[in-house]
Amino acid sequence: MAKKMSGRNMIGSWSFLIGLVLAVLLGLGLTGPYQSTMLWLVFLLGIVVGVLNIAATEVSAFLTSGTVLVLVSFLGVEVGVLDTLAPVIGNILRGILMLFVPATILVALRAVFVLARR
Repeated sequence: MAKKMSGRNMIGSWSFLIGLVLAVLLGLGLTGPYQSTMLWLVFLLGIVVGVLNIAATEVSAFLTSGTVLVLVSFLGVEVGVLDTLAPVIGNILRGILMLFVPATILVALRAVFVLARR
């Protein structure tokens, strides 16, 4: 049986999907003069994803995969190989960082508070 999604989970899921699409659009350079606005929007969508989309049972898996994604994306951007070989990929990774960094930080903080309450 399919599990019905709550309104809160639906908002978080759509925020994640929209944030990922916007991160790719930023990477492809299709945002033109709206680039800084789009970066802020992706950042805010990352906050929404971190607050609404990750259930208590998903925290460990999200933190593991989110941390790996953030580290690999950051290293891919910082090493600079992608800037010379494929600048579009480097730009997409920057957009993904803008989405996942706030989400991962918020989920990690929430997990620490849950652990501190025990």
